[in-house]
Amino acid sequence: MRLEGKVSLITGGARGIGAAIATLFAQEGSSVSIGDVLEAQGAKRVEGLRRLGRMATFRTLDVTKEEDWQTAVKAIINEFGRLDILVNNAGIGTRMGLEKVTQEEWERTMDVNAKGGYLGIKHCVPSMIQTGGGSIVNISSISAMIGGHTSMAYRSSKGALRALTKAMALRYAPYQIRVNSIHPGDVVTPLNQEYLADPARLEERIRMVPLGRLGTPEDVAYLALYLASDQAGYVTGVEVIIDGGRTAG
Repeated sequence: MRLEGKVSLITGGARGIGAAIATLFAQEGSSVSIGDVLEAQGAKRVEGLRRLGRMATFRTLDVTKEEDWQTAVKAIINEFGRLDILVNNAGIGTRMGLEKVTQEEWERTMDVNAKGGYLGIKHCVPSMIQTGGGSIVNISSISAMIGGHTSMAYRSSKGALRALTKAMALRYAPYQIRVNSIHPGDVVTPLNQEYLADPARLEERIRMVPLGRLGTPEDVAYLALYLASDQAGYVTGVEVIIDGGRTAG
């Protein structure tokens, strides 16, 4: 019960990595609020969390809209009285190279993946300051750390989130608010399941991983749990890679 008594807000928590984080956090004692634009899936996820005996709510949250953040955080404080943990997980991406990415696609990707993280921190930090601290976990990617021929908008947006993490860790350390980023490699989620449906492509991606398998949302969730918990009380401003050894060489 490493999160007993804590309150968490997880964006993009209706499915994939966010859903795995929400479930694990609830199992570890946290009250959980899921923020997502997938209303039906989010509501169903919350029902599952409540069956675990935890307080859980769903909020329609478009992370690119400041008014959505204001409404969500206000509701969480009214319902739970506090906010201890923010997981900026909501994200989108395309695998197109620079020549094929439209300006609209570039801006949309930057808005969700980078601006969404900025707005989340901006609106959640005041509550954490009032209660004496908190933990913010930003879900970035190894694409923020290595180059590639495709996914230009995605790589750039995740790189921005990586830099934001370090800046905010220094800014809010005096308030005992820790800010860290997680950088997954290939993880099987709804975001990339169509891409990995090709058996040949899947085999190719697995060959790139020294541990011989792709990651699962639960792999990432356990790392998020550590960073969110008091066990990581002396950890801030770090970027943790979880990629089965892919970037080790």
